[in-house]
Amino acid sequence: MRAFDFLPPEHPGSAVIFASPHSGRDYPSGFLAESMLDKRSLRSSEDAFVDLLLQTAPQAGAPVLSARIPRAYVDFNRAASELDPALITGVSARGLNPRISSGLGVIPRVVAGGRAIYRGKITLAEARQRLHRYWHPYHDKLTELMDAQRQQFGRAILFDMHSMPRDAVSMSGQHTTLRPDIVLGDRFGAAAQSDLTDTVARIFSDAGLRVARNSPFAGAYITQRYGMPSAGQHAIQIEIDRSLYMDEARIEPRADFAQFQALMANIVTELVQIGAPRSDALPLAAE
Repeated sequence: MRAFDFLPPEHPGSAVIFASPHSGRDYPSGFLAESMLDKRSLRSSEDAFVDLLLQTAPQAGAPVLSARIPRAYVDFNRAASELDPALITGVSARGLNPRISSGLGVIPRVVAGGRAIYRGKITLAEARQRLHRYWHPYHDKLTELMDAQRQQFGRAILFDMHSMPRDAVSMSGQHTTLRPDIVLGDRFGAAAQSDLTDTVARIFSDAGLRVARNSPFAGAYITQRYGMPSAGQHAIQIEIDRSLYMDEARIEPRADFAQFQALMANIVTELVQIGAPRSDALPLAAE
């Protein structure tokens, strides 16, 4: 079973990379057998179908890296060191961060709603095998892509694509009136130039979507690791409201999925153009 799918650009012409680390839906049979949960419950952690919203990126000139292995099995948006002692035997309980404590380490203990995945613990050897087979290959490929873009275009722009439950923003208490359709996370400017994030926000807004920035999602491990504006690497996490294109309870595309897919195809084309080598591209001098 592969860690990811990779779609190269048909005609490379942009510093942009699209990645979807949480849309994987290849569930190992052994994992399904040992879990307390059924497959639909396990799938509640997925950014389901986000990869299908990026299918036109290669035609527009940008590569797409999409997870095949599901987030409930290995989370590519966590550091390899974020091991949960409540799930994995032989792991120290010192230095835990809130993600690990809540069961959302690199090998998750729970899915959405805090529902436990396993009846007991797994071994450290099993955890390390998952990281070796899936986590490291995914990040090796993403690192390779970022390096290649910087070498060819002088910079790399990573759009880390995710989806958020409809009630995620309302439950955060951050937005009491107009709920955003899109949340952009650049770690408050630490992971990407502010004018780049401004341009991304405008593209989504011009498409008729409400945009928020860094609240309640400012970016996690991937934006932290790959976002280094001073080195010519930019990373923006893009969260899309799932209810715009899917039935969240059934984890199925909505009847009008193709319409939203077409809207996203236009947005993707504009996002790719941000990284095109042209006279009005974002200046490197400010980096």
